[in-house]
Amino acid sequence: MKRKFAFVIATVCTLIIAGCGNGGNNNSANGGNAVNTGTETAAPESTKAPAKDVTIKMFQFKVEIAEQLNTLAEEYEKETGVKVEVETHGGGEDYGALLKAELASGSEPEIFNNGGYTALVPYMDRATDLSNEPWVANLIPTAKTPATVDGKLYGMPMNVEGYGLIYNKDLFTKAGITEEPKTLSQLKDAAAKLKAAGITPFEATNEWWSMGMHLVNVGLAHQPDPKKFIDDLKAGTQTFKGNAVFKQWLDLVDVIFDNAQDNKMTTDYATQIADFASGKAAMMMQGNWTQGDIDKIDPDLNLGLLPLPISDEEGTILVGVPNNYIVNSKSAHPEEAKAFLNWLVSSETGKKYLTKEFKFIPAETNVETDAADIGQVAVAVQEQSDKALGWNWDMFPDGVTQGFGAAMQEYLGGQLNHDQLLEKLDKSVQDIVKQ
Repeated sequence: MKRKFAFVIATVCTLIIAGCGNGGNNNSANGGNAVNTGTETAAPESTKAPAKDVTIKMFQFKVEIAEQLNTLAEEYEKETGVKVEVETHGGGEDYGALLKAELASGSEPEIFNNGGYTALVPYMDRATDLSNEPWVANLIPTAKTPATVDGKLYGMPMNVEGYGLIYNKDLFTKAGITEEPKTLSQLKDAAAKLKAAGITPFEATNEWWSMGMHLVNVGLAHQPDPKKFIDDLKAGTQTFKGNAVFKQWLDLVDVIFDNAQDNKMTTDYATQIADFASGKAAMMMQGNWTQGDIDKIDPDLNLGLLPLPISDEEGTILVGVPNNYIVNSKSAHPEEAKAFLNWLVSSETGKKYLTKEFKFIPAETNVETDAADIGQVAVAVQEQSDKALGWNWDMFPDGVTQGFGAAMQEYLGGQLNHDQLLEKLDKSVQDIVKQ
């Protein structure tokens, strides 16, 4: 049955900025919520084809859709005569550093990815105001927040994503687990039952971004006021060490790391997905972006999505806008870039790729899809989004989350104790802020 992705999020203010009325980073959106009222502004189904013999470059980070995006570029060239050259850097690569190197070399891609908030600040001299583009009227209002500055929108939200603990329902059944664990105690019990049944509970990864961004964010998102906590960390008036929420968060980290596979220190992202999809572990901390890669290995895998709890209160998944498409005003063809982005969310070809090929939860209310398109994990994200907490890592300056990731890698390898890990997280913030 088809559903229109209004993506109803009751806690949408916390979803993106983790606290209504907190403001900050000069990026507050124009208000509203993520509920689709049923009224939409129809975006044009196609755009006027720009002049032929034009090439625009997209410098993008989402490795999961690299192959599909290249095919989409071919489709666009057939329809418009405009060539789209896609260069993808992600996974274990540091996309931010590579983008800086690209720009420093004199190359100015027409489109590049950016998370918004603090991460957008260094690129404001290039970011094009997209406020008056046709697709803006169809955006979920809160999806605008990360790339909004002084009431103007400087990026097209790529999509909406959520993460938690993806789990193999059949392995849970094999271990005799009849109810989904939603608290930390229940998660510990589930891990014990899986071990007793000879099943590895968690497939962990050594990727800095997974631990330094996604896992650390669980502790950030559970703060009473995440934005204030982060601002205080940057000001040096607050610390990870001694924070009650992060003390609880360590328990969740230990449950995952202590019950993960033996070779976790050498398990990169691709291996994590492949091993989980092959049934080598029952759970992994990832999001709906993994669905396509999982399906390549076993499209019939019976999956669910668990929250990430830090105490005996019920946990939540974490939902946000993963990235934005920025149109580079210093590039040779910014108008053609805007036309491509509009085509992406308004043409039948573009919308088909967004849902059926990319398996995205669209950020636009005019893009329809069904469960078969986006997969089981994305459906679970939508179902749990009313209680979701938000993504906060882009509120830190570039370099901080990389420091978080390095500290988490050391902890994963048993080189740090609890206090040393928290001290390193604090140092990661201050090392960058004091520069």
